[in-house]
Amino acid sequence: MEQLDFVGIGDTVVDAFIRLREDQAHTTNCKIDSDAAEICMPFGAKIPYDFVNVIYAVGNSANAAVSASRLGLKSALITNLGNDEDGAKCLAALNKEGVSTQYIKQYDNLKTNYHYVLWYRDERTILIKHEDFPYTLPLGEVGPRWLYLSSLNEKSLDYHHEIARYLAAHPETKLAFQPGTFQIKLGSEALKDLYAHTEVFFCNVEEARLILKTDEAEPKNLAHMMTTLGPKISVITDGPRGAYVFDGADVWFMPVYPDPAPPYDRTGAGDSFASTFIAALALGKEPSEAITWAPINSMSVVQKVGAQEGLLSREALENFLSNAPENYKAVKLD
Repeated sequence: MEQLDFVGIGDTVVDAFIRLREDQAHTTNCKIDSDAAEICMPFGAKIPYDFVNVIYAVGNSANAAVSASRLGLKSALITNLGNDEDGAKCLAALNKEGVSTQYIKQYDNLKTNYHYVLWYRDERTILIKHEDFPYTLPLGEVGPRWLYLSSLNEKSLDYHHEIARYLAAHPETKLAFQPGTFQIKLGSEALKDLYAHTEVFFCNVEEARLILKTDEAEPKNLAHMMTTLGPKISVITDGPRGAYVFDGADVWFMPVYPDPAPPYDRTGAGDSFASTFIAALALGKEPSEAITWAPINSMSVVQKVGAQEGLLSREALENFLSNAPENYKAVKLD
């Protein structure tokens, strides 16, 4: 069997985006423009909304697999679906994107994960429910060049150890790890075997402080500290303030790519950033160059609804790169 470039591992969902109307939002007591913003609705009321957009085959790793495919890599996804109408639509969406579905399993007695996204302005709150699918690792004797691991449900601890054992037995395969909420809650000690086999690790500054159990303020220091847990390369994002990558020798800072218009929906910005960085590495780029690719796909994704519509082809991404502002470049920090 031909070796794949990129295989995502993670839960796949259907996202129903419910666009909330600003004239119906009750924001007086919700601190909507603060870091502790809340969505407030009168209990028992009927509240008009703008529209609903249902998007199939999304989720951190599904988004990453689609991103890799659009950038020209041979990609696949390891995930579970229900043997239902939503599952069939997810398979069709992945096949349309050129993502191999050879590792996807469907179950008669479980439903495909379905989330509701309450979308207000450019941010969203997601109502989630993950079915208790059994996790298996159906990879063959020849591992892919890259595994990309992200969100799994709360009953997946043993599966993480199985992945670590596979990586130990398959040095031809490198791991990119972008932890989800449960994986961060588990802590680095519970997943120390997985951290030890991680080639590239992704998280934002708040997540890094939780994982490292530190109050360290400097993102560049967090990037360096994260590699003490095992990853060879760490990438720490800091929202509109940019991102930092420690490549094992140097820390590089990368600003965001200028938005052509105010962000429409921020869903999937992190997935597109991380997957694009890995795709660039898979295409032979050094970390200091890969970090110049990643913000471009994030910029594009937040201009569209959902995590996948705005994902770019390699040609389109390189066109943005060639037309980037003069100050859009990776800077090596002291």
